[in-house]
Amino acid sequence: MKTTRGFRLSLVTRWSALVGTLLAVGILVALALDHLMPGRPLAVLAICLLCVVPIALITIRSQIQPILSLFRALEGTVTSYRDGDFSFGLHWAQNDELSDLVQAHNALGDVLRAQRLDLVQRELLLDTMVQNTPVAMLLVSGQAGAQRSIVYANLAARQLLFEGRKLEGHALDEVLAQATPALVEALARGGDGLFTAGEGEDEEVYHLARRDFSLNGRRHELLLLRQLTVELRRQEVQTWKKVIRVISHELNNSLAPLASLAHSGAALVRRGQVERLPEILDTIGERTRHLESFILGYARFAKLPTPRIDTIPWRDFVAGLAAHVAFRLVGALPEEPARIDRVQMEQALINLLKNAHESGSHPTQVELQIRRINDPNRDGAHEVVRIDVLDRGAGMNDAVLTNALVPFYSTKRSGTGLGLALAREIAEAHGGRILLANREGGGLAVTMILPVG
Repeated sequence: MKTTRGFRLSLVTRWSALVGTLLAVGILVALALDHLMPGRPLAVLAICLLCVVPIALITIRSQIQPILSLFRALEGTVTSYRDGDFSFGLHWAQNDELSDLVQAHNALGDVLRAQRLDLVQRELLLDTMVQNTPVAMLLVSGQAGAQRSIVYANLAARQLLFEGRKLEGHALDEVLAQATPALVEALARGGDGLFTAGEGEDEEVYHLARRDFSLNGRRHELLLLRQLTVELRRQEVQTWKKVIRVISHELNNSLAPLASLAHSGAALVRRGQVERLPEILDTIGERTRHLESFILGYARFAKLPTPRIDTIPWRDFVAGLAAHVAFRLVGALPEEPARIDRVQMEQALINLLKNAHESGSHPTQVELQIRRINDPNRDGAHEVVRIDVLDRGAGMNDAVLTNALVPFYSTKRSGTGLGLALAREIAEAHGGRILLANREGGGLAVTMILPVG
């Protein structure tokens, strides 16, 4: 509440006037007693003290008491503010320095009240959004490997994991004991990824994302489970349509010339002009081999088996690569042997190295580098194997970089769009990933990150 502004009388002025008045009263009483009792100064002094001191004490107390009440009220409102209650206000009738303090205090309460209301509205909006999102959200306290409890769960998480019942306060292991084994396996595997629950027509595909962070000085993990079945099925249909278009286009491009060449060869045979038959047959053979290579590429991509991990010295592995494609080795090879499927990894890197040669780069600038480094995406000393295939070709624009790893995407006129996609499949089957980036000074860097062991 605001004090009405009028005549302002400061505390110093008011108290000076009060003290002056009390002194004047004391002097007047002393003069009057001295006139009534001349020659008796001690009696006059004693009577003055008995009369004036009580009056002064009563007057000063009456003036100090409202100020003390105001201070107690200020203490109470500050305590209320600390507890989150901003509904209190103060009033001071005098127009002095204390009224300025009360007005400033009330203005602070108004600001805090408005901020609290805005924060409550934001929290309500955020909670409404989180509770109604189709993504199941779990906030779990504690570190992996220890007993962890669920701090927060939205409606989607309750429906998915606990039949709609409240999850807060339950141990994560208790909830996972009732969950699908695929989810338990995905959580044990670590990192983000896809997993499938159910069988047949009840099969559902989920994406698991997890993020670690500190909250109030304690480690927490946010788990996000998103159902992707509908989106993946829609994307699957689109992919099949694209595959059919690509295969149909390639078959037509090969079969039409073959039919034409066969017809021309038959006509030449009927006329007895067989001298051009070897040329026609060579062309037919070339187109047939191209078609066979095209079909085999799709077959290898579709039937990629589970990697058979072996322990192989990096020097032997690199020597095998050099027998198929030329490159320059950069830096020293790791002393620890590789833990890979040799055939699949050779296939992936041969594709990457051939792409580097076809990028327009000079053959001597096609480079291979293999080293062990700390994973930049993880905290602490977590080692990974980094394999870089480098060239000094034309590089890729943003659109190509975005789609280069998508199956059947190719900027080459005769490309199938399977080389990089197959390399990514092989890397992910080994628990790794592939990154693409343009190099400073021109060229492309294709990086394969593989786990150690």
